[in-house]
Amino acid sequence: MKKILLSSIALTSVLFAETEVEDLRKIVSEQQKVIEQLQKRLDALEAKDKNRQLEELKAKITQATNTSAAFNQTNFLPDISFILNASAVARDVKNSEYIAYSIPGFIDKAEEEDLAFNKNRGFNFNYAELALHSAVDPYLDAFAIFHLHPNEFEIEEAFVTTRSLPYNLRVKAGKFRSDFGRINAKHQHSWHFDTQPLVYKAMLGTGGINDAGIQLQWIAPTDTYLMFGIEAMQGSNERSFGYGEKNSLYVGYIKTSIDVSDTTLLAGASIAHGKNVENKETDIYGLDLTTRTYLDAYSFLTWQSEALWRHKEDDTTQAGLYTQLVYQINRNYSCGVRYDTLFKNSANQPDDLDRYTAMIEYKPFEMSRLRLQYSYDRSKMIGGVRKDINEVIFSINIEAGAHDAHAF
Repeated sequence: MKKILLSSIALTSVLFAETEVEDLRKIVSEQQKVIEQLQKRLDALEAKDKNRQLEELKAKITQATNTSAAFNQTNFLPDISFILNASAVARDVKNSEYIAYSIPGFIDKAEEEDLAFNKNRGFNFNYAELALHSAVDPYLDAFAIFHLHPNEFEIEEAFVTTRSLPYNLRVKAGKFRSDFGRINAKHQHSWHFDTQPLVYKAMLGTGGINDAGIQLQWIAPTDTYLMFGIEAMQGSNERSFGYGEKNSLYVGYIKTSIDVSDTTLLAGASIAHGKNVENKETDIYGLDLTTRTYLDAYSFLTWQSEALWRHKEDDTTQAGLYTQLVYQINRNYSCGVRYDTLFKNSANQPDDLDRYTAMIEYKPFEMSRLRLQYSYDRSKMIGGVRKDINEVIFSINIEAGAHDAHAF
């Protein structure tokens, strides 16, 4: 009896196992059919998408090659933006004296370019900026930026850049602001302060390195951002270069960036080599470091520093730096401080030229800005005498239209 019972149990187990296997086979078979159906639908969708892309490509080729096709202006309208910048200034130096200031060892007498922004005690219309950008074709983008001053129309920049070169290469050609250093490529309205860093004013002038030329940049295929750039430019900047017989300015730089927790670090090293108005070689070396630490979605601290050294063929070496800290409190308010110094000068010239600056800024909306700034300036001579200058600037900046975001 016991043997019969055991045999029955074993037989029942086998029958159940065979039933489970059969059920599993049916389930796998049904799933296989579902997968085959899904694959057919996916293939059909991919084929449909490829046909759509092919038709769009054919249409673009036809439009590009058919010279008799009607011109559709809407396809060629550029992005346009307009910027207004004005200020009210209080300064303890008369306008007639300030326009002839000097910086010992660097600027013998201020030129018109040095007074482009915030020139007068009282009210200043600094400039209006008109910027245009458009895709030219699948290979090029075109940019043009015009400055309209009260008595002058200036082509600030006008250049083309490539869109799809292989090996992470990009070429820029035309008139453009060099990517030397950290702040040279930035326009005045994107600065954190209304005054240019003292070392840039002394060595490169208000316009910085902004010239006709060509640029080649390469981004290394690494996990960490690493960019190399070289530029060949005419060299018309007379503050440090200015040899006019041929193009004589060459710029090179390396820039990198990494993220560490909630902090972004950017660093760069630059060199500009050219000839001055006396046909003597001049080199400017630059190092820059920027960190931004995010406190929340709209609040962060940005610390930015930059040092420049200028070496001339006659063995004169001059140097200066600025360092600034800006606190973005929230979406609307920010404040900051900056220290400028020219700490190395030519022989028999002072090397204690410096300036202290503080600002507070309010942005009601993204495209408008009000800023109040105070500076204590110990870098200038007025009428041949060193004079400490107190200055208060209240500025307003308005932007309208399609405008590219500024790098921080």
